[in-house]
Amino acid sequence: MLAIADLTKSFVSPEGERVEIVNVPSFTLAAGEQAALRGESGSGKTTFLHLIAGILAADSGRVTIDGAEMTALGEAGRDRLRAEKLGYVFQTFNLLQGFTVLENVVLGMSFGPRGADRAHAKEVLERVGLGHRLDHFPRQLSTGQQQRVAVARALANRPKLVLADEPTGNLDRKHSRDALALIREVCRENGAALLLVSHDEEVLGQFEGHRDFSVINAALKEAGR
Repeated sequence: MLAIADLTKSFVSPEGERVEIVNVPSFTLAAGEQAALRGESGSGKTTFLHLIAGILAADSGRVTIDGAEMTALGEAGRDRLRAEKLGYVFQTFNLLQGFTVLENVVLGMSFGPRGADRAHAKEVLERVGLGHRLDHFPRQLSTGQQQRVAVARALANRPKLVLADEPTGNLDRKHSRDALALIREVCRENGAALLLVSHDEEVLGQFEGHRDFSVINAALKEAGR
């Protein structure tokens, strides 16, 4: 499902020095596999997910998702591949403030193969406990409720691969467990692969054999982190 080879990304520091953030020689994730990566703040794990999703362009290397090479595509091709294959739970939600809860999910679906299926969007929002908030705007929701909208939007298109960046970071313990259970359950139902990054030991502990991002990211070893 996901295959990564020789993936690198660097940035120029304020001092003008080029600093390598991501250097992943090899990483794979099978269809239906659920994996968690431990990564501290600033370790490059969000950059890694953005490279997989084609949100950032890699300096070098290959990212292949369900047989399609993300890193070989232009901007339009990356947009299309994301819409068809990917669900992304952003750490910062990225909700559209001028649209209702339901509209946020429907708009996200409109770019994918299902199209703007309002009935399915409602069903997913009910599953995350927001069936009574469909007509509310993000500013009218709590932080935890906004995160659950982000989860619903990521899962609504039944993606082949779900990327989750600290998906429970803004939730209390109960809602954290509920949201994580929902993400994993829907991924299992759809046969989707799940790659989650977190520094929360309770979240990581629910994934058997979770891996440390520093183990796969050679850039951290070279920096001595």
